[in-house]
Amino acid sequence: MADIFDEVEEDLRRARFEAFWQKYWTVIVGSAAAVVLVVGGWRYYDHLQAERSAAAGARFEAALRLSRENSADATAQFSSLAAEAPGGYRILARFRQATELATRDKAAAVAAYDALAADAGIGPLMQDLARLRAAYLLVDTAPAADLVRRAEPLAAADGAFRHSAREILALAALKAGDRAGAERWIKAIQDDRETPQGVRGRADLMSTVFPASGS
Repeated sequence: MADIFDEVEEDLRRARFEAFWQKYWTVIVGSAAAVVLVVGGWRYYDHLQAERSAAAGARFEAALRLSRENSADATAQFSSLAAEAPGGYRILARFRQATELATRDKAAAVAAYDALAADAGIGPLMQDLARLRAAYLLVDTAPAADLVRRAEPLAAADGAFRHSAREILALAALKAGDRAGAERWIKAIQDDRETPQGVRGRADLMSTVFPASGS
């Protein structure tokens, strides 16, 4: 008797499954196909991105080699990469383009760095790096007030580029004849235990200017 009931139950399950399949088979097959298409499309997209990144990397390396021989042509190559390359290489190319410009046209290089500094899409750290590089290019020519505007926000105690920013500010103060300002920034350099040795040494050298300038 139990076998009969088991067979009846099995027949009922089979009948319910067949009814369910007949009603929803298009949805099930369609959903499975959609999953396959999505996964396949994502993998293809990843493959294309990897190929684009590899091609951009090769072009970037070629432009770097070219820069040793022909800066103008290298600048054009970096400009092309900055317009076409995927994310990371686009940012690197823009920075390198500005570096190449600095050898021939300082004003254009500063403008390129300023454009990077204004681009929130590259992230705060890279924006600050662009600000610092622009300030370095201007340290010999720009008014002290311009250098302060550019570098002082980078000189905070937790700033990633504070050591270089403080050095720029000390130089700007020296150029402007602002002894108190120069002493302030030199002291900040000397008091920071994480100051790189090169920056510290140059700060010590700047401090020797005071007795001569005051005599």
